[in-house]
Amino acid sequence: MSETPVNERPIGVFDSGLGGLTVLRALIDLLPNERTIYFGDTGHFPYGAKPLEDVLKYSLGITDLLLERDVKAIVIACNNAAAAALETLDERLDIPVMGVIEPGLRAGAKATRSGRLGVIATAGTVASGAYQQLAARIAPEVELYPAGCPGFVEFVEAGDVDSDEVHVLAERLLAPLREADVDTLVLGCTHYPLLARTIGDVMGPDVVLVSSADETAFAVRELLIDRGLDAAGSIDETEHRFITSGSVTMFRELGSRFLGPEVETVEAWQWS
Repeated sequence: MSETPVNERPIGVFDSGLGGLTVLRALIDLLPNERTIYFGDTGHFPYGAKPLEDVLKYSLGITDLLLERDVKAIVIACNNAAAAALETLDERLDIPVMGVIEPGLRAGAKATRSGRLGVIATAGTVASGAYQQLAARIAPEVELYPAGCPGFVEFVEAGDVDSDEVHVLAERLLAPLREADVDTLVLGCTHYPLLARTIGDVMGPDVVLVSSADETAFAVRELLIDRGLDAAGSIDETEHRFITSGSVTMFRELGSRFLGPEVETVEAWQWS
């Protein structure tokens, strides 16, 4: 058993690659006293086109690794992984587990003025029905318009978030949502906030963009406080550790660009 007090242990965060860094950025900004461990599974990237049973298997493996690193809570900073694994992990683990789907959807339902709410996500997340099922339960008054956006994640992982090619793709993929006249759009993939400027340009100034990253950070803070697990005032020096199953060099370069100076040492991990 670890001798570290529970509230001083790190928060584990994982994603299929770099997108979850948007959630980590929000967590670091909102909870500056917390330690974190981030796992980017770029070796299995992308999750969006993979069967949910495969994503569940990857999620269970990552969770085992994070538990070995003595985390006090786990944040599934990936919509595909949350759709595939949140329920299973919540049942199996003794520590709190938080996904990104519910916080983002709740914020979107609260923000919409017309009740016409768009959600963009990977094809896998849309096909899972996770947003549709949750909306029917927590916001039945909202008319939900989900749309898959294949290609967005790949551009982000390549470090391209503002090229003409990305803009053209966004024009094509977001056209159905513009035709549906949604007034609020949930960015239902943690990679998508990195494309917010392009998405906002295409959707227009009257459409509110909702990032699940910020909303998840608020939900995590509330959860930690409720469970008495928050590190407020208890840690003299915070630490943020990074692990990737892909290229350490690429992760460090793009991670520093998207997250900031916290990305220093990156540990390589190879699946057996």
